[in-house]
Amino acid sequence: MSKIKIKIKKGISVAVGIMMVMASLTGCAQSSSSEKVEVELVSYKPEAVAAFEKIAERFNETHDDIHLTIDSPNEAMTILKTRFVREDYPDIVGIGGDINYSNFLDADLFMDISDLEEIGMVKQSYLDIDKELEFVPQEGTYALPYVANAAGILYNKDMFEEHGWTIPETWDEFLALCDKIEAAGIQPLYLGYKDTWTCLAPWNALAVGLTDSDTCNQVNMGNTTFTEEYRETAEKIRVLLDYAEPNPYAYGYNDACTAFARGQSAMYPIGSYAIPQIRSVNPTINIDSFTFPANESEEENVLNSGIDLQFCVMKNCENKEAVYEVLRFLYEDETVQIYLDEQGGIACKEGDFDIPSELEGMRTYIENDRMADFQDHHYPSEMSVDAMIQTYLLDSSETATDTFLKRFDTDWKRYNRDLIRKVQQYQKEKEGAQ
Repeated sequence: MSKIKIKIKKGISVAVGIMMVMASLTGCAQSSSSEKVEVELVSYKPEAVAAFEKIAERFNETHDDIHLTIDSPNEAMTILKTRFVREDYPDIVGIGGDINYSNFLDADLFMDISDLEEIGMVKQSYLDIDKELEFVPQEGTYALPYVANAAGILYNKDMFEEHGWTIPETWDEFLALCDKIEAAGIQPLYLGYKDTWTCLAPWNALAVGLTDSDTCNQVNMGNTTFTEEYRETAEKIRVLLDYAEPNPYAYGYNDACTAFARGQSAMYPIGSYAIPQIRSVNPTINIDSFTFPANESEEENVLNSGIDLQFCVMKNCENKEAVYEVLRFLYEDETVQIYLDEQGGIACKEGDFDIPSELEGMRTYIENDRMADFQDHHYPSEMSVDAMIQTYLLDSSETATDTFLKRFDTDWKRYNRDLIRKVQQYQKEKEGAQ
């Protein structure tokens, strides 16, 4: 055999040997990697990236067998819907308690997590809120409520203390307070209705105290109408215009936050989500809040609070044990507090968690579980209820309220035709089985 052939043969042997070693090493890497279960959580809250980074880092430092990745992309809901269509599912999704949750649950995308022990640690109000978000009643539990927000009236605490104004507990006391503030030469309210969605803030805060929490479902079942249920809410939201800035439709959300931050109004009917924006203008403003006193009796008032973030497990998840370990970690007191420290809000878990100082005035309602969900969490986006409310408030005719309520009923049937049929069919089957 020639030297050249020997060299070629040796070269091939060396190459094969190297490939075998590399394959062996690659196999070890795959084996090592496969020992660690990958869990992907996609959250719809890009503003909470810093909190989730801390949480994921803490989880991965304390778990050798599971690696947690948390993504909070912009336009997360659009991304999630696209992935669902492609059947490219994450293991866990972090979404709000709203119509998106209802639609995903109705599409049979979520796993029943009733056997997760942490479900028993959730405040009952938030479990009830999720149940009312089901289009038709489902057996089981499909979300782990995490953090909630609240909406009512933010007020300038220093201004109130300076003038000796007291917190109203009834609708009449609220109007009397507005008159006192106005008499002192101060504007009582700032609304900022140019951005139509801001019309929903006082609407929701009034509606939870003046209507039943399952109003939308009762309408779907044909037991009542919005004309009947929403009349008082519609009438009272118009009264707020008497105490607001001139032409509130010329000013948007940022304008309203800025005006309140600069002391141009004593109160601002908005949710706790506005506090960071207000503080960006005036970091030292002394803010507190109170539940919207919609009723003639304090006992009938209800705090408007909805689930801002909850975790759902995808039904096709193959690593249930690992996913449950992630959920258990997320529900540890220390982990919940990490999120609250970064993002604020109200813990959905029972326990001794800090309540933001700006929500101190709502403490009694929070601790006593006197809360109900935002009514608009049941409204289909296509119906554009925020724009409907703005149009109604701009209508100065004597028949404005009747026109608005009639349109609400008409549009509801138009945009919820299939849902109404489904709900009423379920009701008939239920009655037939009894």
